[in-house]
Amino acid sequence: MGLDDKVGNKGEGLGGKIKEGLGKATGDQSLEAEGHKDQTKASLKDAGENIKDAFKKGDR
Repeated sequence: MGLDDKVGNKGEGLGGKIKEGLGKATGDQSLEAEGHKDQTKASLKDAGENIKDAFKKGDR
């Protein structure tokens, strides 16, 4: 997995945490849900990259 992908996924996850926290603090359920969705999307991207990395290591 490229460093850019790792940083991007972590940034997206962190942004999601911030959105979720702001949503909880302000009572905005829509923002809270969007933050949770962003975190889930970042986690799925990481998982996909890890699978690709595992296959690349198997080719060596």
